[in-house]
Amino acid sequence: MPTSLPPSILRLTATASAILFVLLYASTTVSATDHIVGANRGWNLGINYTLWANNHTFYVGDLISFRYQKTQYNVYEVNQTGYDNCTTEGAVGNWSSGKDFIPLNKAKRYYFICGTGGCFSGMKVSVLVHPLPSPPHSSLAAEHSSDTSASSAVYGGGVEVIGAVLRMFVVAIWCGSGWI
Repeated sequence: MPTSLPPSILRLTATASAILFVLLYASTTVSATDHIVGANRGWNLGINYTLWANNHTFYVGDLISFRYQKTQYNVYEVNQTGYDNCTTEGAVGNWSSGKDFIPLNKAKRYYFICGTGGCFSGMKVSVLVHPLPSPPHSSLAAEHSSDTSASSAVYGGGVEVIGAVLRMFVVAIWCGSGWI
């Protein structure tokens, strides 16, 4: 014989389901990566920064961080000519704190050098920043790519989905608090 659950348990289950959905949705969002130049060896002489950069993929919104002795080194963002010739003339940025966090805000090639002479000994790094990857397409969206309503049904609009979940959450709380 089927038993029905008390309304308070049903409201609690609905609330927990809504919270779980929001947490799962939030966990699929892309977050920025902080790329520490030279990893645990930092920004110092004797490191192959070309090899280091080739082992990383950089995206718009990521950070590139330089860690070094601020009394010995610094960081300049330069153009390709400055990078090739180890010159800071026309630099577009410079840092000297020893713990520099530089946002990579555009899809382009960035060039960084040490301006205290370390560039001539290899303290320079060039990184190619890619645009953020497109969200994955489902097979349903691919089958109906010409049908815009099908595509919006597949994606549901992230803001709309979050709004619907939050409304469910508010209703669950409202019904459970005795306001009705």
